[in-house]
Amino acid sequence: MQRPDWAPETIDIERPSVARMYDYYLGGSHNFAADRAAAQAMVAAVPEAPLMAQANRAFLRRAVQFLTEAGVRQFLDIGSGIPTVGNVHEIARRTAPGSRVVYVDVDPVAVAHSREILAGDDHSVVVQEDLRHPERILAHPDVRGLLDLDEPVAVLVVAVLHFISDDDRPAEILGNLRDALAPGSHLVISQASDEGRDVEERGEAQRVYRRTDNPLWIRSRAELTAFFDGFELVEPGVVWVPQWRPEAPENAEDAERAVFLGGVGRLGG
Repeated sequence: MQRPDWAPETIDIERPSVARMYDYYLGGSHNFAADRAAAQAMVAAVPEAPLMAQANRAFLRRAVQFLTEAGVRQFLDIGSGIPTVGNVHEIARRTAPGSRVVYVDVDPVAVAHSREILAGDDHSVVVQEDLRHPERILAHPDVRGLLDLDEPVAVLVVAVLHFISDDDRPAEILGNLRDALAPGSHLVISQASDEGRDVEERGEAQRVYRRTDNPLWIRSRAELTAFFDGFELVEPGVVWVPQWRPEAPENAEDAERAVFLGGVGRLGG
C-alpha cells in the first residue's frame, strides 16, 4: 500500500500495531490496512472489542477528572497511544488549566502525531519510550524538565499491561515507578481480563494479537489488584471499568462486556 504523508519512514505499515488497532476501534483515521484487518479479526473473535476501547477511554476520562478534583496537576501517561478526542491534557485542563502532562509511547506513529498536536504546548511533552524500561522514562530529560517528582504525580498505565508479559515482571516495573513518586501520587491501571469469558474466545483473541509485536497477556482481578501494592485503592476498588464511578447508574449495566478491569490507587505517607 502507499505510505501516507503522516507515516514515519521507520515504521512497517504491513505489520499491525496495537496502538493503531486501538485507534481504529475508537473510530480514528491513523491506521493502515494491516491494522484494520487485524482489528476486524479481533471484532470477529470478540464482538465487544470497539465497546472495550470506548469504555476504557471513558474510564480514563473519569479517572483524570477525579484526580484533578483531588488536586493532582501532573500526569505521566505511559502507553498513551495515538491522539484522539479526549486526551489527558484536554480533560485535566477543563478543571485545572495549568496541568502538566508527559505522554509516553513506544509506537512512532503515536509519538509523531502527539508531537504534531502538542506543538507549542509548553505544559505537555511526548517521549518515545517503553513501559518495560521505567528507569529510562523517569530519567528522560523531558520528563525531568516538565514534572517535579517531589510533588504528587498521577501515573496512568491504561490499556497497556496486557501487552506486558509475566517474564517482563510487570509488578517490578510498577514498583519502580511507585518508588520514584511523592506521597499523594496516584496510579491508574486498566487491563483486559478473561473473568467470565469463554476459553475459546480468549484463545482467538490471543491468536489475533500474535500477529502484532505485542501479544496479549490476560489477567484476573486478583492479579490486577496485586499491581497496586503500596497504594491505597480508591473506592470502588478494582472493578469492570464502567463500574468505576459511573456518571449514571445505567452506564454500569452489563459492565463485564467491557472486558477491561480498572482501578485507581493513592500513595500515602
